[in-house]
Amino acid sequence: MSASFPEPGAPGGESVAVTLTKAGRVKIRYPAELVRDDGTRVSVRAPWAAPGVRDFGFVRFEPGDVLTEHYWRDRWFAVKEVRTGDGVLKGWYCDITRPAVLADGVLAVEDLDLDLWVSADGTSVLRLDEDEFDASGLAGRDPAAAGEAVRALDELERLARAGELTGLLA
Repeated sequence: MSASFPEPGAPGGESVAVTLTKAGRVKIRYPAELVRDDGTRVSVRAPWAAPGVRDFGFVRFEPGDVLTEHYWRDRWFAVKEVRTGDGVLKGWYCDITRPAVLADGVLAVEDLDLDLWVSADGTSVLRLDEDEFDASGLAGRDPAAAGEAVRALDELERLARAGELTGLLA
């Protein structure tokens, strides 16, 4: 399967800057094309933004990969569909985050350490970074947010194992 994705900012798509913060500091900031904003969910498309290859063992993110990222203003997660530049689906990387805020061309998201990986065929569902989440101290500083984060991870895992994750993205 082959897919062609316009560059962020290309005609037909408004450009936004995705800003991911963690522990109060900017972790990464990159340009993306706004694909959809229905008032609750914001979807953007962007090429893999980090330098070089990131090999997680279960998936490699590399230059040429394209991510279609879905953020919610009322949910504590983001779901990122990961494809090769040729359009081959690698899977979904899900970040547990505070609800997203889009204002003045900036999509701001706070990463809460927990993640979930779902392979393209749905057979591999991996909870990630629970040790980082525990070490972050969020449960002590903001128990309500920590509770929302754990509930969000549990919800995503349940949806993924039931084969219903893509239903969120329709």
